Amino acid sequence: MNHLSVGLRDRDRVDNAIGGGFPEGSLVLLEGDTGTGKSVLASRFVYGLCTESTAVGVVSTEAPAREYVRQMHSLSYDVVDHLLGGLLTYFHAPTDRERDLLGPLLGHGAHWSARAVVVDGFGALCRNDAAFRPTLGTGDEDRAAERVVGRLEQALAAGKVVVLTVDPSTLTERALRPVRSAADVYLELESSVVGQEIQKQALVRRFAGMNRPVDDTISFSVQQGRGVVIESRTVA
Repeated sequence: MNHLSVGLRDRDRVDNAIGGGFPEGSLVLLEGDTGTGKSVLASRFVYGLCTESTAVGVVSTEAPAREYVRQMHSLSYDVVDHLLGGLLTYFHAPTDRERDLLGPLLGHGAHWSARAVVVDGFGALCRNDAAFRPTLGTGDEDRAAERVVGRLEQALAAGKVVVLTVDPSTLTERALRPVRSAADVYLELESSVVGQEIQKQALVRRFAGMNRPVDDTISFSVQQGRGVVIESRTVA
């Protein structure tokens, strides 16, 4: 099984913490409340993949392209050359109104030509999708979520890595279950205040097809000018 390295081995220990990369054809779920570091960890994966010459497509509900470039630069993740060279494609998907969001996401957009696709704000896209939103709270949202996940199967079968970030408050537990079950790699993020510092952790709930031993818990901080910094490691 081939794995996509997230690079930067001489800069941080992120690639080592996840066992040397994500298996090809894997669905990766980053789940956590607001402020737990989902987007910044996803950004670290994006930048690292690009440094390994892996083409990446990003769809985000968070920021327009200019603001995304600025945010990445503040973390010393300079993606301008990757964007200009076509290695990285970025699409902003605003969720300011209810409309068809999942159709363009799951269709044949340019982002699917990449080897890795990152959807930052997948839960928000589902919640604000004109067809998905009405199912929330009806008891049918699990079947709706299964259909959405099922539409990713072709990309996964082609060996692409698909990363989804989800804030659990955007969806019901019933809607979340199929996404969690389908994930080959499932990282649950949480944060806590220790003294005057905010400590972030990624709990590895599942990691199928690992290349090397993967940390059970990945503790990290986000530092201006340095990006994601691994603080400690706990390996099974």
